[in-house]
Amino acid sequence: MPRNEIRLQKIIADCGLASRRKAEEWIAAGEVRVNGAVASLGDKADPQKDKITVRGKPLAQAEEYVYLMLHKPRGYITTMSDEMGRKCVAELVEDVPERIYPVGRLDKDSEGLLLMTNDGAFANALTHPSRHVPKTYRVTVYPSVTEEQLTQMELGMEIEGRKTAPAKVRVLTQEKGRVVLEITLYEGRNRQIRNMCGLLGLEVARLKRLSVGSVKLGMLPPGKWRELTKEEVKRLTAEAKNQDKPRQGRQEGRKRA
Repeated sequence: MPRNEIRLQKIIADCGLASRRKAEEWIAAGEVRVNGAVASLGDKADPQKDKITVRGKPLAQAEEYVYLMLHKPRGYITTMSDEMGRKCVAELVEDVPERIYPVGRLDKDSEGLLLMTNDGAFANALTHPSRHVPKTYRVTVYPSVTEEQLTQMELGMEIEGRKTAPAKVRVLTQEKGRVVLEITLYEGRNRQIRNMCGLLGLEVARLKRLSVGSVKLGMLPPGKWRELTKEEVKRLTAEAKNQDKPRQGRQEGRKRA
């Protein structure tokens, strides 16, 4: 079976033991070992196969896998702990007995569907850069959007020296000074939609993730969570394995309000 290697600081942070920054400090201090060998910054490991110890204690492995979706409200950061005392999603899943962690991220000012699990292989399959599981968002922007701007988002834009993958964009509603878009991305770059809109001179007033792959947020209230069904987990796993690089080119037949 292939190895699902993840950076050590992410594995430690995902287990809720510490922030990534603190985990990096432990690694730099020689307090993290993988299969008995002292780890270095930048090292990776397979949390399902490798024996990882932190400060002399084995990193706890999940006894039973849990998969759930959370409706993340605005104002919460996507982490299980925060040294600055900010509100984090851990507070919203305190009643989950297992130690779970987010699959990917939603920034503080964004809301919507956030997957959480304690299955490292599942999380890595959905977030690995080589995978292109689609994520769909409803985005409210000001003041208005031109056809040229929509085309730029669809075909890809250069952000920090690298072009974004093609996206799908359609206008849901359009009125004076306000447009609601539905945007589907095929990569997981940090704050991608906000950065794309910023380059185009658009202000993002609201950003909500509606779906990951075939799994939709639906009517789940903000701040609440539910377990994924076995069928949903099965579908997401299959979608992560089968996603190819998105096709270049413009989406045909884009819907107009």
